[in-house]
Amino acid sequence: MIEVRKLVKTFGRKPVLRGLDFSVPEGDFVAVVGPNGAGKTTLLRILASLARPTLGEVRLGGRRLPAEAGTVRRILGVVSHQPLLYGDLTAEENLRFYGRLYGVSELEARVERALETVGLRPRRRDLVRTFSRGMQQRLSIGRAILHEPLVMLLDEPHTGLDPEAAVMLDRVLGQVTGEGRTVVMTSHDLQRAASLANRVDVLAGGVMAASVRRGELDPEELPALYRSVTGA
Repeated sequence: MIEVRKLVKTFGRKPVLRGLDFSVPEGDFVAVVGPNGAGKTTLLRILASLARPTLGEVRLGGRRLPAEAGTVRRILGVVSHQPLLYGDLTAEENLRFYGRLYGVSELEARVERALETVGLRPRRRDLVRTFSRGMQQRLSIGRAILHEPLVMLLDEPHTGLDPEAAVMLDRVLGQVTGEGRTVVMTSHDLQRAASLANRVDVLAGGVMAASVRRGELDPEELPALYRSVTGA
């Protein structure tokens, strides 16, 4: 579903990604971890067609980026650590607005289902500016799944969440991945990444320095592997 070959991204003279190779089979859940400044957010922004690669080849669902960005965006659901919601609209109005942008069929039923999935149905008519950080993040997940995307990209979605909201997000991610979607999530939390994903990739030095599938390594050994390849 995702194919990245020899990806290079530079900002001015500063290289961030240095010939990175990365692939994700359809229906897989991959967590990308790495130290601050490793390029995790840059990689996701390129996959989401929000940034252009300097060099290299990027394909999602067989479509090339950035040349076919318009087509790729229709199969993407994106969640960042900034919810990017309209505070003066209600929860359901936010979802309805984005659903219309995507041309979602049976929109009202989809809005109901998304609100139910993220546990916000009781607050559906409340203004989003009255929501906690955790509730806003839940709604952003609801927006991301509204159009039933084939691929979900999540950039450190647990950042700033209280424990209760983080547990809710984990439950929602488990449900989403159980539906067969392809998921890439960046994270600073090694334990959470190992518990949620089928594969953990370590980004360091601008390349994927290590890749471990669930069951190949005891979760307690993951920090030692992380330190060995990142020095962090």
